[in-house]
Amino acid sequence: MLPNDQPCSTVTASTSEEEKCDTPEYNSKLLIQKKGKKTWREFKEIVDELRKQLSSLSTLAPTSICFRTYSDGRTRIFFLGCPVNGLETTLLYTDIPKDENTQPDAQLHWYPVIESIATTSKFSHEEQLMLERKRLATWGITSFELHEESGRLVFPTSSTLFHCTDNGFSKGPLFPTELRTNANGAKLSAQICPSNSDLVAYICNCDIWLSHTVTGSTHRLTYAHKGGKNVADDPLVAGLPSYVMREEFDRYQGYWWQPHSNGTVYRILYEETDESEVKIYNFPSTNSNGMGDIEQYRFPRAGTANSKSNLKLIEFSLNENLQIVQIKNLELQYPLSYMFPWMEYMVRAGWAPNKDAIWVQLLDRRQQRLELVLLSVENFTEPPPNMYYIESHLPPASPPAHIIYSQTSDVWINVHDMLYMFPITNTGEVTIIWASEETGYRHLYLITSLLPRPGVTNGFSNPFDSGDNNSYDSNDSLVVTHVALTSGEWEVLRRPLWVDIDRQLLYFMALRESPLEKHLYVVSLRRPGEIKLLTRPGFSYVVEFNKDCTMCVAIYSNIRQLPACQVFRITHTDHTVQGVHLISVGYLLEPIEILYRNLKISESDLLPPELYRHQIRSGETLYAMVFRPHCYQPGKKYPTVLSIYGGPEVQLVSNTFKGMRHLRMHMLASQGYCVIQIDSRGSQHRGLRFESHLRGKMGTIELSDQVEVLEWLAETLNYIDMSRIAVNGWSYGGYLSIMALAKYPHIFKLAIAGAPVTSWSLYDTGYTERYMDLPQHNQLGYKTGSVLSYVSQLPEEENRLLIVHGLIDENVHFHHTSQLINALVRQCKPYQLQIYPNERHSLRSIDASKHYETTLLSFLQNHL
Repeated sequence: MLPNDQPCSTVTASTSEEEKCDTPEYNSKLLIQKKGKKTWREFKEIVDELRKQLSSLSTLAPTSICFRTYSDGRTRIFFLGCPVNGLETTLLYTDIPKDENTQPDAQLHWYPVIESIATTSKFSHEEQLMLERKRLATWGITSFELHEESGRLVFPTSSTLFHCTDNGFSKGPLFPTELRTNANGAKLSAQICPSNSDLVAYICNCDIWLSHTVTGSTHRLTYAHKGGKNVADDPLVAGLPSYVMREEFDRYQGYWWQPHSNGTVYRILYEETDESEVKIYNFPSTNSNGMGDIEQYRFPRAGTANSKSNLKLIEFSLNENLQIVQIKNLELQYPLSYMFPWMEYMVRAGWAPNKDAIWVQLLDRRQQRLELVLLSVENFTEPPPNMYYIESHLPPASPPAHIIYSQTSDVWINVHDMLYMFPITNTGEVTIIWASEETGYRHLYLITSLLPRPGVTNGFSNPFDSGDNNSYDSNDSLVVTHVALTSGEWEVLRRPLWVDIDRQLLYFMALRESPLEKHLYVVSLRRPGEIKLLTRPGFSYVVEFNKDCTMCVAIYSNIRQLPACQVFRITHTDHTVQGVHLISVGYLLEPIEILYRNLKISESDLLPPELYRHQIRSGETLYAMVFRPHCYQPGKKYPTVLSIYGGPEVQLVSNTFKGMRHLRMHMLASQGYCVIQIDSRGSQHRGLRFESHLRGKMGTIELSDQVEVLEWLAETLNYIDMSRIAVNGWSYGGYLSIMALAKYPHIFKLAIAGAPVTSWSLYDTGYTERYMDLPQHNQLGYKTGSVLSYVSQLPEEENRLLIVHGLIDENVHFHHTSQLINALVRQCKPYQLQIYPNERHSLRSIDASKHYETTLLSFLQNHL
């Protein structure tokens, strides 16, 4: 569960000089709060005008960056972005010449890759749900696939797939064509075959399909889904992860092409998900004709059954006419759930670089045990094995699964994407780069395990002879070396990493300089622990490398500067980390020019938020961000809004320009409010120990931390009016907003709670059980962590609680709010409710966002 990301513009605040607030130009620009109450219409105009005037600050930095190098040494960088005066994201590129004398401050020009194509602004139901899971809030092209060797490009739009080929020499935009297919329905998760760019696989109606771009031939490769209207009778899905896997484990991919083919046989590994035991819930909806309808979803609430996953394999060939033939659907001889009965989640999977090997990460239900397992394609057979003989030994040609690494935690295991696997040697050595939080902070390790030679166990036992409930013992793994590459009281980010094999260098992102800034580092595999910072302190970075680690794109910003996007070459004076240097070749996005050109204001007019740190009574240091009211006057106290999240996996306070997420903070500051954000114990990027303060007791320490820092800020800044404090949040922040009003009604005068969790027993398994354990193991924690337990403590004065919720929210179901309302009615407590019938967990429509912002301003003015 993550906070609400909405498609709204952003704003950086303006002056603090009192005399400038009296000028008509300044009042017109920032809509400073006038004396006297405003009407709803005036607030509506303020929201409209503020979005219009300040949308120029919402720079759309390049995303989904890919590289392609041509024979002349030139590198083309592809990315998604929004052209000047454009309304939708599209596919763009810039070319970087081989010439080493490129001007470091040059402005790199953006060019469209494709000619405009007719698109619809409405996404299909399946696309809407995928965008919700990925927290994407853009229109137009939202993703693309690039086959680097051939230049094949595939991208989805208007519920279908388009493709074209970049030859590297075309000056004008390409004209994409629709992928020919007889599959009816939205096409999702398209992937180009790595060894043959003419083959494109995709998901349609919960099954895997394959199209050949040259011949136009199409085949449905799996038949898991029946396609019936009754969800209850159609529980199987192929190639698409379950809701929990996408929402709580950040895995959106459910099938994987084998990287290399022998030219005759192609393989796709895929996950088949069985959701037959997952409960179905109904949501009221509105169909395309504007008529009432019902949406059905499977959703596993805490303590109930999850979906079940198994790995399967597709094999097929191409004949001389390029027709797809000899399709085989193979299954594991022994399902993962049989070999590993403790397994609850298959969280990651993929192909090893060689030996026809497959790796998979398995996690138990309490998320405290994870094992990295290696399988051979020989484990997959056709037809499915006779389960009556499952106790028999595996044939000699099909070795059992090998555990190459295992880890446990007494807190929880944060699943990540920090796995790099080297080719398996002829002697059976498997070397990986892996991230672990075994020290309390996520760090990188170089680990080598030894596979058994034929006829030699080398510590690996046959699972069906172990007597341990037919499961592997984690001690079967024979780890030869386990070397820490990084260490210290700081965190390596959970994605991504890049390896320069030739120089034995590893590039990664981490927060060594400050928990508020993300930076790029390099460490030597030959000399572990020798680390070099490559980016500039005072900013926070997002970086993407090309595959041979010779070029990277860095997007960086801080609270005072909009995002810049700079392209660097990576040069070396020797093979050590000290010899690594980033050499600028130009900017894709230069923030200073954009800021001054669009706003026509001077640097002295900028009023960014301010960062603060405070050591609380428990000894931990917490960070806060304060947006001072525009027109601030010394000696005057201001009504204050605590904008809260407070839950795990999120960091609100950082030295980063927040873009769209901070529109409402600046909007409130422009209307005379002080706005505060605080990261309490349990928030992200401070290490597992810091996060673990929430274990089993969500809804408790977060609020005590928030109140302690809030009171310290009020004493330190001397302009916060502690008699007029409102708390406002969405999702987990909505949950804490209501808890704050119930537990601290003497501090918080108002609470505006968006899409609030009201009882953890109603939320999903993957998130809730990670932090709260299963309900049967933590009954007290679920009770004390439920808003419903504190309804009697909510104040009885009117206009102190506003609840906001989308009626078709498939993440935090509206049932949370209805349960709360029932409890409020039983206790005869006052409340206000704002419903958005056609909105999910995020308010995605501009109309709904504007209405909510107008409601927020009106409610605060009238009651704070």
